[in-house]
Amino acid sequence: MAGEHDRTEGTVDEMKGKVKEKAGDVTNDDDLKARGKADQAKGQAEKAVGHVKEAGEKIKDVAKKMMDD
Repeated sequence: MAGEHDRTEGTVDEMKGKVKEKAGDVTNDDDLKARGKADQAKGQAEKAVGHVKEAGEKIKDVAKKMMDD
């Protein structure tokens, strides 16, 4: 599917971000925590893009079927 890659990358970035944020908590490193939160936000955005692409593909398929009828 069109958005699967984006959703997968988003999940990976979210997981990396969570690890960085926790590591920043443990080491008291505010910069690392901030980078972790940024990675999580990036991951959420990538997942959203993937969902939009998938919805677009579904709309395209429905429109094509309607045109064929």
